[in-house]
Parts: sequence; C-alpha cells; structure tokens
Amino acid sequence: MNKIRSKLWFYLFLSALTTTTFAQKVKVGYDKSVDFSRYKTYTWTEPAMPPTRPMLYATVVGTVEDELKKKGLQSVDKNGDLILMPAGGIEFGINTAVGTPVLPTYAGAPVSVNTTMWTGAVGTENLTSPYVPQGTLQLQFVDRSNNKIIWSGRVSEKLDIERKQESLDRIYKAIAKLIKRYPPKASSK
Repeated sequence: MNKIRSKLWFYLFLSALTTTTFAQKVKVGYDKSVDFSRYKTYTWTEPAMPPTRPMLYATVVGTVEDELKKKGLQSVDKNGDLILMPAGGIEFGINTAVGTPVLPTYAGAPVSVNTTMWTGAVGTENLTSPYVPQGTLQLQFVDRSNNKIIWSGRVSEKLDIERKQESLDRIYKAIAKLIKRYPPKASSK
C-alpha cells in the first residue's frame, strides 16, 4: 500500500511540474493612488519599426482590444484617456531573435512613474534588446492628462514553432490572463 501511495504522489508531483512549466508568467505593477474607473478610452502608440510579423502583431492587438472592450474600455484613434504602449518580441532557439521587437513610439514628453505610489513587480523594463527569452508582451498604460505610467503588465509564454495553433491559443490565454489584472483590485487594508 505504501508503494502505491508513493507512486501516486510521484505522478501527482510530476503532473503538477509539467503543467506549471507551460503556465504564463504574468507580472503587474500599478500606481495605487489612481482611480482606474475614470478611464474610458485608450489610444495605441505606433511601433518604432514596422513589425516583421504583421499578422501576429495584428492578432495580439486585436486580442488586447477584445479583452479591454470586455472591461468597458474603448479604442479611439486620437486623444484617448490612456495611451497604450505595447512592447515585446518573440525568440526561438539560442539567443537568436526572430524579427525586430515591437517597440513603442511616443512623441510626447517622457512619461513618469510615481515610485512612492507604485506597487507590484513591474515598472519599466528593458525590452529594447532584440533578445527576448520567449514570447513576451509588455503593456504600459499612460494617463494622457498627467503623462504618467499608471499600470504596467508583462506576460511571457513559451511557444512552439511546430505547433502554431497551440502556440496561438497560448498567446490568447496569456493576453487574457494579463488583461484580467487590469484594473487592479482594490487592496485590502
């Protein structure tokens, strides 16, 4: 009986280990002094360089828009309450980036982060390097009126070039998991 029980625990541990290796890694940070309910619209920044995988870029943007629409936010061409700055990239293999990473362009004054009011694991991170360890998407929401980053989230997901549909499904789930954390839940005191 003890052998059966130990084998069962081993297989449960092994199955838990394999499911967590494919889980999305999400990190979010936000300005805890901000009232997120006042934001109703957002405007995308354009990438600094045209994406080398325009269909994938369009899929990511469309998925983000669908998820934000569920949250009650509306995309507008100009002057949204928020400026949405995406960044990210995909890498396959050993330190070989596929295409150019998507980097935001923003013509306004440099955005600021109020570090005394910021909470969470992610502030601005260096995604300007062409090497990203896996599929990574970072979204930063900038309050247009204050020119201040109010929310930043990043999700990373391992993708499989051989299983494109499965990878695409993982991308959808990763984006949904990231956007689920916007707006942040009120912290309990």
